[in-house]
Amino acid sequence: MSLDITETSQRPPSVTEKTATVRVIRRDGSVSPFDANKISVAMTKAFLAVEGDDAAASSRIHHLVAELTEQVEQSLLRHAGPETALHIEQIQDQVELMLMRGEHHKVARAYVLYRDERAKARAAAEAASPARDENVLHVKSADGVLRPLDWDRVAHVVGEAVAGLSDVSSEPVLTETRRNLYDGISADELALAQIMAARTLVEQEPNYSYVSARLLADKLRAEALSYLAGRPRQASQDEMAGIYPGYFRDYLRRAIELELVNPELAQFDLDRITAALRPERDLDFGFLGLQTLYDRYFQHHNGTRFELPQAFFMRVAMGLAIREDDREARAIEFYELLSSFHFMASTPTLFNSGTTRPQLSSCFLTTVDDDLDSIFQAYKNNALLAKYSGGLGNDWTPVRGLGAHIKGTNGQSQGVVPFLKIANDTAVAVNQGGKRKGAACAYLETWHVDIEEFLDLRKNTGDDRRRTHDMNTANWVPDEFLRRVEANEGWTLFSPNEVPDLHDLYGNAFAERYREYEAAAERGEIKVFRKVRAVDLWRRMLTMLFETGHPWITFKDPCNLRSPQQHTGVVHSSNLCTEITLNTSADEVAVCNLGSVNLLKHVGPDGLDTARLEKTVRTAVRMLDNVIDINFYTIPEARRSNLRHRPIGLGLMGFQDALFELGLPLSSEAAVEFADRSMEYISYYAISASTDLAEERGQYQTFEGSLWSKGILPIDSMQLLIDARRGDALDVDTSSTLDWEPLRQRVRTVGMRNSNVMAIAPTATISNICGVGQSIEPLFQNLFVKSNMSGDFTVVNPHLVRSLKERGLWDEVMVSDLKYFDGSLGQIDRVPDDLKALYATAFEVESKWLVDAASRRQKWIDQAQSLNLYIAAPSGRKLDELYRYAWHKGLKTTYYLRAQSATHVEKSTLRGTDGKLNAVSATPAPAASPSPSPAPSPSPSPSPSPSPSAAVPATPSAVVPAVPPAPVVKPKELPKVDDVDFAATDGAACRIDDPDCEACQ
Repeated sequence: MSLDITETSQRPPSVTEKTATVRVIRRDGSVSPFDANKISVAMTKAFLAVEGDDAAASSRIHHLVAELTEQVEQSLLRHAGPETALHIEQIQDQVELMLMRGEHHKVARAYVLYRDERAKARAAAEAASPARDENVLHVKSADGVLRPLDWDRVAHVVGEAVAGLSDVSSEPVLTETRRNLYDGISADELALAQIMAARTLVEQEPNYSYVSARLLADKLRAEALSYLAGRPRQASQDEMAGIYPGYFRDYLRRAIELELVNPELAQFDLDRITAALRPERDLDFGFLGLQTLYDRYFQHHNGTRFELPQAFFMRVAMGLAIREDDREARAIEFYELLSSFHFMASTPTLFNSGTTRPQLSSCFLTTVDDDLDSIFQAYKNNALLAKYSGGLGNDWTPVRGLGAHIKGTNGQSQGVVPFLKIANDTAVAVNQGGKRKGAACAYLETWHVDIEEFLDLRKNTGDDRRRTHDMNTANWVPDEFLRRVEANEGWTLFSPNEVPDLHDLYGNAFAERYREYEAAAERGEIKVFRKVRAVDLWRRMLTMLFETGHPWITFKDPCNLRSPQQHTGVVHSSNLCTEITLNTSADEVAVCNLGSVNLLKHVGPDGLDTARLEKTVRTAVRMLDNVIDINFYTIPEARRSNLRHRPIGLGLMGFQDALFELGLPLSSEAAVEFADRSMEYISYYAISASTDLAEERGQYQTFEGSLWSKGILPIDSMQLLIDARRGDALDVDTSSTLDWEPLRQRVRTVGMRNSNVMAIAPTATISNICGVGQSIEPLFQNLFVKSNMSGDFTVVNPHLVRSLKERGLWDEVMVSDLKYFDGSLGQIDRVPDDLKALYATAFEVESKWLVDAASRRQKWIDQAQSLNLYIAAPSGRKLDELYRYAWHKGLKTTYYLRAQSATHVEKSTLRGTDGKLNAVSATPAPAASPSPSPAPSPSPSPSPSPSPSAAVPATPSAVVPAVPPAPVVKPKELPKVDDVDFAATDGAACRIDDPDCEACQ
């Protein structure tokens, strides 16, 4: 079997225009044009070697290889530019990736083993051959001059990159770098060769991700310093301690000249600022994090990056401190938090803080009224808000439905869908300054007469004029609808122009008024309405969610009943990522300003470090509050709303990393308890910090009349939901461990600086920067390739590798097994059961555990959480149980459904290549809600075994001990609706690594 991609073939060349300028660097240093034929030949031989060469197999293999080759070519050339050079190992890595993604596991495994054998053979041959003379090679610098390769410097840079890291060495990086050199190589290609050499080793040792990042940092230093000096200039990491202060001044001066940075930053005491820079923190990035910053965040001029990492963090910090009294001290305080990864501001803040257009807010929520002026003003507002990286949530419920009377023309409305199509195209056209795709989510209430067409918006069939392929959609579901689903009753759809007050009603008031409108329809007093079975509509909602990934399921009544701002308006929708729950109206566009605590940085083997957490949260809340005053507002409705209510959204990330550190499986009561306790502390400190700011700076304008002013904190507002549900549809834990009464009294008397203070966002990109798992997400796989806008990255779970090393189990065979089994430990016999439980992947964890943990967090949060749900083999019954379970547990919203469809594995069923993954459940799923029946208000869930964290003082000690394992609760079943068979459907639910998906970025 020969699998070498360098073999030749007579297949016609690709029609891709980029191919003509792309070169391939072979292992002997020679260069040849890129030819996709060679990829096709190599994969064909691999398939034939595994599957056989009979006629039937050959026919299937021919079509399959053509498809895979096209995927490989597109991926490799996605970021290609003039004179791009691809290394042969890079191409082979991509072939391996596509084989694994296609679940051709046996072929991929044979391919991996063959590559390993060839690598060993080459190493042996090189060891027996005379040493190569690098001095014959020349490097072409940026000024076009050929200079002899300085191998000593290459060795020094690689030596710096591996310094201080365990289980890495410079030899394999230098050896692989040598293989990829050729005479006349450019300086950029030389730097890339070193980076690629380290990248190939990541799957064997996660610390090579840091090596790759440090080599990328060396490339960035050369790029930035050369640009500012106007001539080629390089500096090693150990030289940067002396260079950074002078560099920062030069950087700031040039950025101001280019009108990229606010000139006021030059008025800071730069001696004080530059003395606080921490050059050594450039070493703390993983490769994915630094590459993401390089591609999308650092300031550049004509594509040349001249902003180094610590300058980036300091620029953001100075921008956030620009209106502080002692702005240097605050800037340094903010810089310390950002550059140490204890807290990270949201992407718009990182993009724009300290710039000439500081649009720092993350989310904007709007309501579109039922008239053309409002509708077309909404398009304009969306464009202006999206231009500077804002994510949009649009409430379209007021727009009248299909068939409704139009008084002005005496005609009939075409409904809301044609207007949504235009909103979709607007989001595509305004792509957030070229930094990332424009993104919007349209919300519609479940009683709207156009709801069934709304459900079809993301379908790939039907009239394309009534489809929105690029816009997210979400259902805004009232409790009354789900009560009728569970009672198997009817449901009536209305046009909002005939039932205008339903839009602003929630809870029992909505239910009563809705029934009155149903009676009016029966009497013939309402013209446009339609009756359906609630269960039928619910089934269709879930089917569309699986088949198209949309609309998401969000719950109107919990968002409103627990809103601190009930006295000033109504929450009509959430935002793009479903974590924001703020009031909107024709006069106010809701704005939220986000940032996230890195929970991993606040735990140790002994538990949660509450002293460190308090310090982080207090500083973070101040930073987020500053955003409101500094912010560049593109529309007046957003400015007015933000200055009146001053909402912020402090969230968290790295939740599962914290569990790994504590040794707590996600599928355990102990993990649920940790979610509860950690969020309780964040809530306590965030509310306290906002109260302190109110004392220093004043209350927000609409404080009086809010729940805060009545001493009703988020934990207290849970009772409002319990009362509205009458206890018959709510199964929540209301326990607490801190003494909240003193804080409650302080909030009532001193006030709050911010109407809202907490929301858990997806943190997709900023968690990559910090090198931790997204938000509250479970780990996707322990070894996989992540695709985003910056390319493809090998991701290995370093916590798992550490555990396997401790057991003497980390070796090449384990790497191969993890690849073969899609990053899962479940079928690897030699891995102990406790590690399989701890490191179970997302589709091996029953989603009800995620809902239970989210429910325990939700009681502490005044807004919501971006909660993705995972189902390995979806069915209508499973989706019904899961989403109604989320409703029973008091959640406000859910986000993406992430699924593996029933046919997902069939793409690789060539002669028994199954690849199906058996899920590993560490423990049974938590109990589902009981069948609805009259019951008293629920009492707190049974406590686990006594633990050190069961009682925590109001002024906590420095460390909260980790929670020990707890008894398992036997699952119960929810009432069933008729099942929906997804067996023949390959759904479009989120696949985790989609580079175009907002949640995957």
